[in-house]
Amino acid sequence: MAMAHSTAHHSPVCLMTIAHHFLICTTSLARYSIIVRHFPIYRCLQSSCASSSWSWCVWAMAVMKGQLLVFVLATAFIGCVVSYDRPPARKNISVLQPKQFSSTSPQQVHISAVGPDKMRISWITQSSAPSVVEYGTSAGAYTKSATGTSSSYRYLVYKSGQIHHVVIGPLDPNTVYYYRCSSDSTRQFRLKTPPSHLPIKFTVVGDLGQTGWTNSTLQHISQSNYDMLLLPGDLAYADFVQPLWDSFGHLVEPLASQRPWMVTQGNHEVEKIPIIHSTPFTAYNARWHMPFEESNSTSNLYYSFDVAGVHVIMLGSYTDFDPDSDQFKWLQGDLGNIDRGKTPWIVALIHAPWYNTNTDHQGEPESDLMKQHMEVLLYKARVDIVFAGHVHAYERFTRVYNGQADNCGPIHITIGDGGNREGLAKKYMDPIAGISVFREASFGHGQLEVVNATDAVWTWHRNDDDVSVVSDTIWLRSLSSNPACKS
Repeated sequence: MAMAHSTAHHSPVCLMTIAHHFLICTTSLARYSIIVRHFPIYRCLQSSCASSSWSWCVWAMAVMKGQLLVFVLATAFIGCVVSYDRPPARKNISVLQPKQFSSTSPQQVHISAVGPDKMRISWITQSSAPSVVEYGTSAGAYTKSATGTSSSYRYLVYKSGQIHHVVIGPLDPNTVYYYRCSSDSTRQFRLKTPPSHLPIKFTVVGDLGQTGWTNSTLQHISQSNYDMLLLPGDLAYADFVQPLWDSFGHLVEPLASQRPWMVTQGNHEVEKIPIIHSTPFTAYNARWHMPFEESNSTSNLYYSFDVAGVHVIMLGSYTDFDPDSDQFKWLQGDLGNIDRGKTPWIVALIHAPWYNTNTDHQGEPESDLMKQHMEVLLYKARVDIVFAGHVHAYERFTRVYNGQADNCGPIHITIGDGGNREGLAKKYMDPIAGISVFREASFGHGQLEVVNATDAVWTWHRNDDDVSVVSDTIWLRSLSSNPACKS
């Protein structure tokens, strides 16, 4: 997604020109054209920062107190932003570590599902602490424990705290467990496991960010009594400023520590800088470890899992997806192994939408080329719903395949309206007749309640007025129960 709008004009010609020539010399022409066209930081290199905002990145790097060379190079790359003109969003918010926390206090706690009966507990401590989780079904009575691993990462001059990941289980379904991390007696958490059978209720929200709108969305989600949250990319909007990842962890902890949050990446998670930090997704992969190993994926950027009677597929819009890629081959195998008797519903998540009548994010390869390569796979597998983010608005399509209404194709839903700092994408094109059936540029979230093997209800909740208002509702029938769609 585009980065923060700016009107100041600066032209750091020397540094930008050097970086621009380096990018050309070290990148294939085809990939260079994609990078320059669709990633704001590289479009800046091409335009020598014709329109730039430097204040936020200068502040961010200054507070990190890095060495001068790193400061100058990072500022040259980070400060240059290009964006769409958007309506102003609500103010950014930043959640700091509570003062009463010690260096070994568990913080930024979140959980994710691992297999049919386990949970991964993830948290951060500022200094070394045991990677252990104690848990049980009664408050304060921890009858079981599990140990895991910890690591940290560096990004420019930033060094993360100790990031802990511990898998607990087996756990009973639909059960409340109490737990504590790193043997810290001052903080107790509780989680509820998902059900093992239908019905199940998902919350779906994309492009969450850290603004006043984010707070409003999270408050509404907290009232929805959901079993699992699905997030199709763009989590923290840290955009190279690593302390914002910590702020995001604090912000979502009250919800993410209680229910599994299953996420995939968006463009704001890439955080790759030529020459000085060439590894993408560093913070995302370190902090948000998803269960990719359990689905035979080789990458944290794409994976799948079963929950109740639903097979959920998380795809990576910002890693390779052509027919020769690992992701494509993995998806073929994953779809081929689905047992519709056990999981009559299939839901897929991407970040960049394959169908979109908003004027924002048109013509991007992460949408168009990925659709060209992978849409037929999802269609043949009779995927029921495809959720996407990226566009800061809500839009629901009818069942569709290859640009045409098709009763055996998935419903595509864009839900990139969680509360990002860039504002809403309010301009739409004339809709394609018979395909786009509901669209609105408002912040909000969605809820998918899968009732049984044949029926589910989807609702989209607008929160423009700080009240969760159901604005779109549709009952769905699973494709596995439609005789006309039997392959």
